[in-house]
Amino acid sequence: MASKVYWADLRVDFHENLQQKLTRLMKTAGMGEIDFDRKFVAIKMHFGEPGNLAFLRPNWAKTVADFVKERGGKPFLTDCNTLYVGGRKNGLDHLDTACLNGFNPMTTGCQVIIADGIKGSDEVAVPVAGGELVKEAKIGRAVMDADVFISLTHFKGHEEAGFGGALKNIGMGCGSRAGKMEQHNAGKPHVDHEHCVGCGMCTRICAHSALSVAERKANIDHSRCVGCGRCIAICPRNAIQIDWDETVTNLNRKIAEYSKAVVDGRPCFHISLVIDVSPNCDCRAENDAAIVPNVGMFASFDPVALDMACVDAVNAQPVIRGSAADGGDAHDHDHFHRIHPETDWMSCLEHAEKIGIGTRAYELIKI
Repeated sequence: MASKVYWADLRVDFHENLQQKLTRLMKTAGMGEIDFDRKFVAIKMHFGEPGNLAFLRPNWAKTVADFVKERGGKPFLTDCNTLYVGGRKNGLDHLDTACLNGFNPMTTGCQVIIADGIKGSDEVAVPVAGGELVKEAKIGRAVMDADVFISLTHFKGHEEAGFGGALKNIGMGCGSRAGKMEQHNAGKPHVDHEHCVGCGMCTRICAHSALSVAERKANIDHSRCVGCGRCIAICPRNAIQIDWDETVTNLNRKIAEYSKAVVDGRPCFHISLVIDVSPNCDCRAENDAAIVPNVGMFASFDPVALDMACVDAVNAQPVIRGSAADGGDAHDHDHFHRIHPETDWMSCLEHAEKIGIGTRAYELIKI
């Protein structure tokens, strides 16, 4: 049975601005039917990497937060720390970045909470029903503490997943640093001795005695290492690294399984804004030109149908001249495949459907 996906274009006049139109979209799509009264509501979004300007403006987050507050809920904006080195590697830098990019209680009407804490290790092991690659997902604690989960996604391209939609925002985004490592890496971390100074901080944080220092260089005993990622977070020289060696198909399937861990067993709703469709993730410290014109706002209770509808909507658009999609195989009408030909984005949606998150079949309803 097809799921309902609601869509609003970006045309407005003096009767209704874009934020008001998003509110109407949420109402029409049924988000108001959720019982928000006195509930903690996680609004999962991406605060943007410093230097990137494609991320969603705080005004969009405020619209969603206000919708929740008007119905008695207690919303907070949230994301988890990143695995790579950048402006969101730990909770304090992450909050600084969020503030730099305009996200604070004054602009959004709610608090910002980094879900996996200061060091990216505040996580909950969540069983994945039907999981084939992941039996227990490592999810940021604040995400799992919420009574209601809302995803607010900037829909764009992605250099590994193919595109970054609702499932990517949920599955990868809600994974703790160890969870992100599990999704990206088929093995365990290693020490780059060129950068290691033998400070020993990693040995003190390891709960499994897997790390030791000899001749002022740390070493990891992989027979003891469980891949928790805490040593990566604590290293002051970024000397502990992973191999980004998971296949793109398995990466996408793991994203789906992590998404299942997040959404199972509680009310959820999903919003995707198909605007500024940059070819790469907002995790980049820059954003390339959009590959297609802005499409609009989409919302659904089904994140799989939502992602499928957004992909179809993007692929129905003409490619912007001079963008990253203006090249490659001119007969390839999959814009995401044109910009990232090695990716396998459909595997995420197929696997998500297989394990019961939702369906790729959708009915598109224009408001």
